Amino acid sequence: MTFGTNIRTYWQGRWHDEDLPVMRAADHGIWQGSSVFDGARFVNGLCPDLAKHCARVNASAEALMITPTVDAGDMEQIIRDGLRAYGPDQAVYVRPMYWAIDGGDLGINPMPNSTAFAVSLEQVAMPADSFQTTVTRTRFRRPVLEDNVCNAKAGCLYPNNARMLVEARSKGFGNALVADAMGNLAESATANVFLVKDGVVFTPIPNGTFLAGITRARHIANLRANGVEVIETVLTFEDAHAADEVFLSGNFAKVTSVRAFDGTEYRSREMTERVRRLYWDWARSAG
Repeated sequence: MTFGTNIRTYWQGRWHDEDLPVMRAADHGIWQGSSVFDGARFVNGLCPDLAKHCARVNASAEALMITPTVDAGDMEQIIRDGLRAYGPDQAVYVRPMYWAIDGGDLGINPMPNSTAFAVSLEQVAMPADSFQTTVTRTRFRRPVLEDNVCNAKAGCLYPNNARMLVEARSKGFGNALVADAMGNLAESATANVFLVKDGVVFTPIPNGTFLAGITRARHIANLRANGVEVIETVLTFEDAHAADEVFLSGNFAKVTSVRAFDGTEYRSREMTERVRRLYWDWARSAG
C-alpha cells in the first residue's frame, strides 16, 4: 500500500520503474513479521545522513536475527543511483528493507543467510514548514527489549504505533505522546519528542524502549554547536504540559511543530524554527 507516487523499486540487482511485488505468500517476513526497514529523505537534491540510515538497517536486521546481505556503503550507492531518476524539486521517501525468506524447523525462527533485500523510492512531499499538529495521551505504551525488538526499526513494532495513532485520531488529535513501560514520556506515535523550557531543550533519555533517531541526534548536535543547552533526561507528561514549546523529530518531516497537548496550547515556535533552520543549513553544508 502506497501513500506517495512515482515509485521505483530495487529488486534482485536492478531498478524497476514501478511498485514491484517482491514478497511471496510463504516468505517468513509476511507471516512471521521478520522485516526491518529504514527511512531516509531526498529533498532539494540532498539526502542527509544516508550512510547512517543504511548502516542502521543492517543493524536492525541483526537485532531481528536475520542476516543483512548488502554492505552499507554499497547500499548507499544503490540508493544514490536510483535517486538519479528524480529531480531536485521532487521530495522522495527512501526505504531500504530486509525480510527473512525461510523459517527454521518449527517455522518461527528465521533461517540464517535466507534474507531478501529491496529498496523502495516513493515521491512524497515534505510537510509545509507552517504545519502544526496536536497531540494527546494514549493508553498504549512502548514495549521494552524483553518484550520486543526495541533496538531495531522493525515492521513488527508498527502495529502498536498504529494503535496509538488511530486512538489519537479518533479523539480529534493529529498524534499521540506515548509513555514508556515506567509511565514516563518516551516519544510520539511516529517520532521522537523535544520540550523547550526557558530556552533549554529537553528530550527523553534513551532507555531501551524507543529508537533514539538519527535525525534526533543530528538536532541535538546542531543545537549544541549553536550554543543551545540540550538535556537528555527522564521526562513526565507534566513536563510536557509545563513546556513553552514542543516539537517532534523524525526522518519523514525532520521537524514538526506541536500546537497543543490536550488542554495545553503552546504559543512559541521560536526553537522549532531554529532547529529547522540549523538542520537544513547543516544538510547543505554536508552536501
